[in-house]
Amino acid sequence: MRTDLRELLSIAKEASLAAGREIIRIYETGDFSIKAKSDDSPLTKADTAAHQKITSILEATNLPIISEEGKDIPYDERSKWEYLWMVDPLDGTKEFIKRNGEFTVNIALIHHNKPILGVVYPPVLKELYWAVIGGGSFLEKNGESTRLNTTGRYLSDSGLKVVTSRSHISTETEGYLKKLNQPKIVSKGSSLKFLLVASGEADLYPRFGPTMEWDTAAAHIIVSEAGGRVVLENQDFPLAYNKKNLLNPNFIVLPR
Repeated sequence: MRTDLRELLSIAKEASLAAGREIIRIYETGDFSIKAKSDDSPLTKADTAAHQKITSILEATNLPIISEEGKDIPYDERSKWEYLWMVDPLDGTKEFIKRNGEFTVNIALIHHNKPILGVVYPPVLKELYWAVIGGGSFLEKNGESTRLNTTGRYLSDSGLKVVTSRSHISTETEGYLKKLNQPKIVSKGSSLKFLLVASGEADLYPRFGPTMEWDTAAAHIIVSEAGGRVVLENQDFPLAYNKKNLLNPNFIVLPR
């Protein structure tokens, strides 16, 4: 079992870039053959191809993998895992089908219910976002690496830039927005919403609707290492991972 974080980061980056190439290959052919998963969400050839590519690379680490497109693993088994990979091979399948480019590859390493390493790769943008616990968050693009920092603004500030989902906005979210002081709304798909907060391009992301752990784990550590927090609605506790139920509760991504 390999738990050197720098080595694991290199492997996660390799896997995310390889999956991105698979996704773009299919994206450019326009072959969006769609199946419905058990929850009626869409599944494309790109989801499956990216899953296969990522798992083939991560298996070399001998760490277990939870992937959106992988098999269900009983909690009695996975609750014993000290480390595990949490993977969404294609986050934002609906955005992929719409061809708006707002989809990502998400790979996180979880240790005792907490993300300690994360890589998020939007293959259309060719931007590689990553973080390791205690080491800061970074964006790699065009051969350059830039450190990420949140705005650090307060919820009471006027004109906060608030990110909402392009495909999923609830009445509860709309109610939360009314409590803010003249917010400016930005819509975005996939885990790119987290990245806007991590990079300081937005201040806040409230999510009052269903998400799964693989949707958030990688971006969670990137936000945290950039100075922000991902906390439960009305509670100052972070999202936890590898729970018995992999469905996330409502949460808010904060700039400090």
